Amino acid sequence: MFPEDRKEGSPRFGKLHFPVGLWINSPKKRLAKMSRRWPSAGSVRSNSSDTASRGSETVELRPPGKTKPSRHKRLSNLFHRSGAGTGAATSGSGGRWASEKKLAELVDPVPEALVGGEHPPGQRQLPGILKIFGGDISRGANYKSVLATPRSTARQLVREALERYGLAPEEGTSGEYVLCDVVGRPGGPGGAWQVEHLRPVGDAERPLVLQDVWKPKSGCSRRFEIRRRQEVERICEGEDAETAGINAQTRRLQKSRSRAASGGPAPAKERADNLSLRRSISDMNLSTKRRRERKTVLSVAGGEAGTPPADEGPPESPPGEGAAGEEEAGEGAGLEQLSQCLIQPPQQHPYFLLLQGYGKQDFVIYVMTRPQHVFGRPERRGLPEKPGGCLVDTFLNAPDILPRHCLVRAAEAGADPPAPATVRPFRGAPVTHNGAPLLRQAPLHPGDLLGLGQHFLFLYKDPRGAAGGSPAPRPPWLPPAWCSPGLAGALGCPGCGRSPQERQEALRSCLESPRPELRYRPQEEEVLLREIVRLPEGCGTGAGIGGLAPAFLLGLCLEHAARAFPPERFPALLSRVALLVKETVWEKIKEIGDRQPENQQDAAPAALSVEAVAADLRPLMLWLANAMELLNLAQGRVLELEKELELEGPCQELTGDLETCDEAMGVLDEVIMSTFQQSVYYLTKTLYSALPALLESNPFSGSGEPSAAQDLGSVPEGVRPTLAVYQTALELTRDCQLHPDLVSQTFGYLFFFSNASLFNTLMEKGSAGPFFQWWRAVRIRTNLDLVLDWLTGLGLGDIAGEFFRKLSATANLLCTPRSCLSKLTWARLRGEYPALSPAQLHHLLSHYQLGLGQPPPPAWSPPPEEREQAATGDIFESFSEHPPLLLPSQGFRLRPGEPLAEEGLLRPLCRLRRLLWELEQGSLPANQRALGLEGAA
Repeated sequence: MFPEDRKEGSPRFGKLHFPVGLWINSPKKRLAKMSRRWPSAGSVRSNSSDTASRGSETVELRPPGKTKPSRHKRLSNLFHRSGAGTGAATSGSGGRWASEKKLAELVDPVPEALVGGEHPPGQRQLPGILKIFGGDISRGANYKSVLATPRSTARQLVREALERYGLAPEEGTSGEYVLCDVVGRPGGPGGAWQVEHLRPVGDAERPLVLQDVWKPKSGCSRRFEIRRRQEVERICEGEDAETAGINAQTRRLQKSRSRAASGGPAPAKERADNLSLRRSISDMNLSTKRRRERKTVLSVAGGEAGTPPADEGPPESPPGEGAAGEEEAGEGAGLEQLSQCLIQPPQQHPYFLLLQGYGKQDFVIYVMTRPQHVFGRPERRGLPEKPGGCLVDTFLNAPDILPRHCLVRAAEAGADPPAPATVRPFRGAPVTHNGAPLLRQAPLHPGDLLGLGQHFLFLYKDPRGAAGGSPAPRPPWLPPAWCSPGLAGALGCPGCGRSPQERQEALRSCLESPRPELRYRPQEEEVLLREIVRLPEGCGTGAGIGGLAPAFLLGLCLEHAARAFPPERFPALLSRVALLVKETVWEKIKEIGDRQPENQQDAAPAALSVEAVAADLRPLMLWLANAMELLNLAQGRVLELEKELELEGPCQELTGDLETCDEAMGVLDEVIMSTFQQSVYYLTKTLYSALPALLESNPFSGSGEPSAAQDLGSVPEGVRPTLAVYQTALELTRDCQLHPDLVSQTFGYLFFFSNASLFNTLMEKGSAGPFFQWWRAVRIRTNLDLVLDWLTGLGLGDIAGEFFRKLSATANLLCTPRSCLSKLTWARLRGEYPALSPAQLHHLLSHYQLGLGQPPPPAWSPPPEEREQAATGDIFESFSEHPPLLLPSQGFRLRPGEPLAEEGLLRPLCRLRRLLWELEQGSLPANQRALGLEGAA
């Protein structure tokens, strides 16, 4: 509030501390000169009022029926009382003028200091009209005028304003609103009022006196607004960070009588100004200054000492002892410094004890008053504020401190189980935790060392849990021994005193541990990734989820990189993993294409068997399932990065990392699409040669009635090839642990292709000859029922019924007895078979064989409004209208963090651990390799 207004030559603050004392000690001649420059409290008139543009208010104090006295006379009456009025004013505190009071006393000034004793009764409390703007209370209302006097408090004016706005000024209602002193200027859109500063006026402050003492700077004007208290408190929390830190320090200094504060130190010049704000306005009397310093020290040191009365005069020093007076002044300065050292830590809030700082302006204790606490550096004035992010609680002035450097979340008091406090650095911020570099969120225990940059070192303390908390197993300030990110780090220090047998058991336990953890060093990363993508295709396939071992192991690599490596390592690793998977899948697709009969020049083309197609598609199905699971694991980590970006605000490093991760996930999406398309392509290619038998075979040719038994040897021969393809596809998806949603979509595409292919073949055969006959339709209907019943037994009946709807409608139409069908009209047929388009229905009816020489009945002719569509419409189904591929969002099989109970995943994990151990030991000199570990292999 004050630093930006305290400018050179400002008539409000440039002369506030010094010249007011001169007024008191100067003769009337000097006072008369200054009266031409400074208006009195009784003649204030705002010259910046602009009611047309909602400017500041105009306040005139006009004595009714009296002529205004001269400016010099009014100012003289304010500061010089006549003999008649000084009888009671010279005794006690009445002999001191308002200019000698502290700023805190200006909130409730002595009425006699504002209205001179020699004023006539009608002139002591001069009424004025005060405009109070209340846009928050009544939308569209400009302002309400309230009658006010110099004695009127802000609380009284709020109650009167609420009455004017039509609100009952109940005690509770008036407490919800607060009077605000708003400084701004017109100049917004349409001449709207632009607020530059807003300050809530205290309930005991007197607005007219406040307006008289403090004037807005040049170009600005003031007006009073009534606002809701909650809104004002929210606005005050978001004020300028540096000013908020200084004000928070001042409030906490006065409240706790110590120098502990959460906000960072202000510069030396502003610190001196803040100290002056806690003194009286006049600093001319050195004895008064020394008395005030003694009172401050006594209040800080004793805590219970009473405050001397206001009218107590300064102690008289013996005449002629100027040197003693200077020594006493130096003693007062020493007592002021001593008061800064009398610090008592808080008992209800966590705090940070400064062990090493950067300059002389640092505090010793920084208190956490909110659930989360942000350390940072104050931004330079004039820079635009970054949207989003957290507000900074503690400002640290050091060159390597970022604007938002570190975030600490306090432990929840009374939580069950108790959750410790957490600390996390912002992106790019150098932070150490107990001597080790901190790269991501970690628990923060009382007694931990927290280093910010190269200069600041804090000791974290939480007195709330000190009484009943259990002692730490080891001193938290003792930095843990550095450990390698590889397997050697999991074994601990080689010189820990273990015997060779104990080290061998520890290594065996580490290599065969069921914990989902894969530790490796950055130099071993490429070898590890190549080994994972080269896992045998048949490894782990079966009843378990061993087929998802590549995705599981790659997910462990990503988790280890996010936990143990610098933050920028994870996006690079994810991008490398996605490209490596894409290269592997592309090689598999090329191998399958080269084995197709049409691409072999040395042999005649021959159709591949279903078993050969399944063997070729197994690698693609495996990578389809693994790519889907890997994409889900990567998305979980990317969501954490997005939360960090939301917390830290705009950050170029985080934004770049998220873009890299998005590109990598786009590559994984491309892998999923390619493997799915190739898989259904080769399956439909096999179906294409098996489907025509459903239209031409006779299901009644065998012995007994046809049945849809699960054993393919029991079904009719014409249905067997199609069901064999479906069964092979189902077994392949189950063996490769494909996601259930992708399994449903795979069969949905196969059923769509089967329906379209059979329907188009049927329509084509009907136009070529007498194919639309009742007995042929009965065979087709029976074969189709056998297929649907068999799929229902496998749990695919709902999907098949949806995609075979058009073929079923066609078979039902053709199976209708001729005598019944000939009596039906076009409208009746359109209503009973809505799956058929007018062109398809017209084609079926026009080529239906009713008998020799019997033309189609006239009732089958389409009406005039559908005749053109029936004659020119397309009768075939389009293969391009297949259902889209939708990636699942839940139901994944791999769950990170859970202990391994699957042998198909634990076996390749242990094998990779042994490989990493061999690589790690092979990179060390012979005299540094572990001994006695041969038996662990």
